[in-house]
Amino acid sequence: MTPFAPANPKTVAVIGGGVAGMSAACALADSGFKVALVERRSYLGGRASSYLHPGVNEVIDNCQHVLFGCCTNLIGFYKRIGVADKIHWTSDMTMIEPGGRRSVLGPSALPAPLHGVPNLLRAHAFTFADKIALARAFRAMMRIGERDNSGESLLAWLHRHKQTPRAIERFWRLVIASALNADLDRIAVPYAAKVIRELFMNSAEAGSMGMSSVPLSDLYKNAEQFLIARGSSVLYNTNVESLEWDEETSSWMIHTRTAPLAANYVILALPFEALGKLLPNMPPVEGADTLANQIAQHEHWPICSVHLWFDRQITDLDHAVLLDRELHWLYNKNRLQPWRKSKGSYIELVISASKGFAERERQEAIDLAVNELKEFFPASREAKLEKAALIKEVRATFGVPPGIDEFRPDVIAPWPNCFLAGDWIHTHWPSTMESAAIAGHSAAETLAFEAGPQIDVVEPSLKPKGLMRFAKG
Repeated sequence: MTPFAPANPKTVAVIGGGVAGMSAACALADSGFKVALVERRSYLGGRASSYLHPGVNEVIDNCQHVLFGCCTNLIGFYKRIGVADKIHWTSDMTMIEPGGRRSVLGPSALPAPLHGVPNLLRAHAFTFADKIALARAFRAMMRIGERDNSGESLLAWLHRHKQTPRAIERFWRLVIASALNADLDRIAVPYAAKVIRELFMNSAEAGSMGMSSVPLSDLYKNAEQFLIARGSSVLYNTNVESLEWDEETSSWMIHTRTAPLAANYVILALPFEALGKLLPNMPPVEGADTLANQIAQHEHWPICSVHLWFDRQITDLDHAVLLDRELHWLYNKNRLQPWRKSKGSYIELVISASKGFAERERQEAIDLAVNELKEFFPASREAKLEKAALIKEVRATFGVPPGIDEFRPDVIAPWPNCFLAGDWIHTHWPSTMESAAIAGHSAAETLAFEAGPQIDVVEPSLKPKGLMRFAKG
């Protein structure tokens, strides 16, 4: 839709500079609203950000973030701010067993959903019985809708569909549970079905995997430039303490630790726990208690990452899935981010759903990671570890247990001229950057519908291809 430019644009305060807040702010600014993006930190990105780690004097991401071809709203946001060319794309997933044997999952020329079958059949990581079990489960998940089996845990569903122990451990627990960042008995079946269909069945394009080739905070600097170029602004180091609604002027007064801010509309693009802390300082209205109860039902799941710098290259892979050990994912940051000119090797190891790992002391966690890495990559046995960092993102994601949809609120908040955004609101997606981008675009679109004129910024999902065009679910 062509952006409009009224002489006196309506003002919007977007509170929270994560992916949800940035996507909402940029969509509205692009459509003629005057936006103030308010962030309590000194940088944008929220949980998807980077910083200079003082212990190793290196710029690192707080955790490796990944997107997929099916993430249409996140990709749309990246295109809007001009950073889509900074995403490194790949279609293959290399699974490595202790000892080094590799299996590569990825698409072929066959039509969806058969495009992944040839590589799955060749995969050494699974026995023939495992492959039959996986095929049976994939077929069953094609028929699961968003409300089907919503009260059943994924683990119970897998046992009911006779999944083999190896299929559960090497695929469902490692690939799917780590993608959803929760234990199998704490995942609602429809979310697992969505991941299966989007990443493995709908099309090869939908399952392609993207990673930023620059630090995440550098990626989002373009969002600030985008806003400023359109007459909007970013307010850093600004902590919102309370909000006050003025009925006479139909506007909000946002009180911060510095100067107050006035706006016609507000988008609360906050994680659920941050919004919960703000609620007592919002005007009392009908529905606020319901929102508070919804927030109280959510829980966090941590993600841990171990960053290792070796004096030499230890693998030629960009990334890999590590089987049968505590480590889950390997990212070769020197290859993914070519601007890093080091002759050595910078490896990031990610452990999802890592409540147990998060309880380890720093040196214990690093030693475990280094020792396990040697089982997969012989070159690491001779390499010298030059420095290391352990990052514990204790609030990395929200959980998606059975029944959680009842407690994911809509984009419309209980207060007038106020909207919600964030990956945890009801987007039909699990805790991902795509869910955050959908929420941000939905908030912007809903706000504009009330304020006028209407805008269309929510990107449609990728259409299934091949035989998946005829599947129902």
